[in-house]
Amino acid sequence: MPTRPVTQGHDRNAHPARGLSANACLTEVQLPGGRPFALITLTGGEGSKPATFSPKSLQALKVLLEEVAERVAAGEFAGVGITGDDRFFVAGADLTALKGVKDLESAREIARLGHQVFGALAAMDVPTFAFINGAAIGGGLEIALAAGYRTISGGVNGISLPEAYLGLVPGWGGVYRLPRLIGPANAVKVMIENPLANNKVLDGRSAYDLGVADALFDPADFLSQSLAWADGIITDGGRREELDVRRASIAGCTKEEWDAAVAAGRAIVEAKTSNAAPAPARLLDLLELGPSLDQAQSAELEVDALGELILTPQFKNSVYVFLELLQRRARNPFGAPDPALARPINKVGVVGAGLMAGQLALLFARQLKVPVVMTDIDQDRVDKGVGHVHAQVDKLLTQKRISLVDANRLKTLISGSVSKAAFTDADFVIEAVFEELSVKKQVLAEVESVVSEKCILATNTSSLRVTDMAADLLYPERVIGFHFFNPIASMPLLEIVRASKTSDEVLATAFVLGRALKKTAVLVLDAPAFVVNRVLLRLMAEILKAFDEGTPAEIADKALKPMGLPMTPFTLLAMIGLPVAQHVIESLHNAFGNRFPVSANIQRLIDHGITSLWATEHDASSPRIPPSTLGRLEFGHCPATSEQLLERVQDALAQEIGLLLEEGVVASAQDVDLCMLAGAGWPLHLGGITPYLDRTGASERVNGKPFHMDSR
Repeated sequence: MPTRPVTQGHDRNAHPARGLSANACLTEVQLPGGRPFALITLTGGEGSKPATFSPKSLQALKVLLEEVAERVAAGEFAGVGITGDDRFFVAGADLTALKGVKDLESAREIARLGHQVFGALAAMDVPTFAFINGAAIGGGLEIALAAGYRTISGGVNGISLPEAYLGLVPGWGGVYRLPRLIGPANAVKVMIENPLANNKVLDGRSAYDLGVADALFDPADFLSQSLAWADGIITDGGRREELDVRRASIAGCTKEEWDAAVAAGRAIVEAKTSNAAPAPARLLDLLELGPSLDQAQSAELEVDALGELILTPQFKNSVYVFLELLQRRARNPFGAPDPALARPINKVGVVGAGLMAGQLALLFARQLKVPVVMTDIDQDRVDKGVGHVHAQVDKLLTQKRISLVDANRLKTLISGSVSKAAFTDADFVIEAVFEELSVKKQVLAEVESVVSEKCILATNTSSLRVTDMAADLLYPERVIGFHFFNPIASMPLLEIVRASKTSDEVLATAFVLGRALKKTAVLVLDAPAFVVNRVLLRLMAEILKAFDEGTPAEIADKALKPMGLPMTPFTLLAMIGLPVAQHVIESLHNAFGNRFPVSANIQRLIDHGITSLWATEHDASSPRIPPSTLGRLEFGHCPATSEQLLERVQDALAQEIGLLLEEGVVASAQDVDLCMLAGAGWPLHLGGITPYLDRTGASERVNGKPFHMDSR
């Protein structure tokens, strides 16, 4: 269809503004019915970076929208649309610009400017459209919500309002518009539940099903289909009525349902953060007031909330974590060899057919799209393991996260065998068997006897030395530690462990493979428990020591609440399993001595077949120790208060991380921070574990110096 580009600004012959975080280009498009249409395309300001909204780019877009509004008033356009470029629609606010804001009025002005710009799109006197071609994050989704109609590409994966995750609220209209479009319960899912679940995002299909978008099109000809659909909306009242019916069926709710959604959101926030960060609760306060507010009233409250939150230390901490760790450090891992050294991986083997092995098999097949074969000691275990993976594939299909074609392909790729001879032509084999050195050594020796000399052997060990596992192999240089975190699908971290003889080619392959699996890879020294488990179990050991000394269970479990950790120590203990946790603590006690004391009480529970301290059969929110369990335990007479125990844990963490860095387990404190964020769900609002320990004074108390000599 005919198009004519018109550059940004009042002068139609002017060039688009450059040096911005987003450039806007206006193109005059002739719709299939012949009507003129204004299409605004947002592109990144530097190289291949996606478009983001800074004060300067918002102001430039405002000028362009004012020009378009004038031309709409003159009858030049029948509709106005906005779209992105390449894989991105808009990647949200420019966090670098926001982190530099120093005073409340400047913060409020940025919040107000966003409302003015997005309001200018919403106020056009003709139908307005957002054609969501790629990731729409934060403010990117909010400008799409400001349009009257939305289409989305089926290839999109990155639809989110992550503000609660970052320490803000969707304060450019998202908190007002989204619940009115998809209902408050779904809005809580997008604005609270997903951000607090490791910043989970929606794909195009999910966004359409929720009602975020009005039409879903194939990515191959997305823009042309979107323009044709827009033409139909502009000209056909029947289509608009059908759309109104769909929207009403999705968004309609009672006051009771609205209140219930807010209450559910508050429960999620309490469970995930212990209300230690201000942003999620502030968001829910705005949502709770929503039914009684009009757009202008909500906008004023959103401006106040955004302005205040931009200046909080929690937001500054979150921006540091997001930009410096999750973006820069994660994308440039220390110690990764030249990727050109990496070997191709065309088939993967997984030793074991249990739950962890099944997660590994599904991950490799789904991300690499190569055959994966699982083995175990008998056919029954193999069948159950493969059957479980196929059931997970069916679940993904039911959730519409994959297509029927993809589901069938995955089931074809994942197979099982009782013989390790199935690994003969594998390029990469990973073991996921019991955490016992002798067992793992035997498994790796059996695998080496059937695979080629070039096949890489990996272990998913969480605490054992990889060098010890490889010691008796013919080719120890092929062995690498490849430690995932449970659940594998949602935990981003991959600790890559270089053993004493691991070759550069094998290490390079591990890093390339980690990226292909969409994991955050960090190189760690071959030392007991590596980083995350060593730090977490030092925390756990300190809590258990206090418990054994006589600290009441409720105090021991809740003492760390001010940190806002994703789960309490005893909840984590139950998830790991008492025998597994005790086994790892024993190995760390053997390696590091009394810094990791072995709990006599936990051993008593294990000996009596008790799997958890807590019983929650009556009220899951108020767990307690059953009398039958309590009667088997013995306690000292040195109870600690919550404040004392919190400081003890902070000091223990500072000591352990200081020793870990002295030993060279990772290259820097930033790598410890990244590991804890991606592998343990360390809260963003604390700004990384080592900056947190600096702020609390623990680093100085224990190590005599902070981890970070220069302040952020």
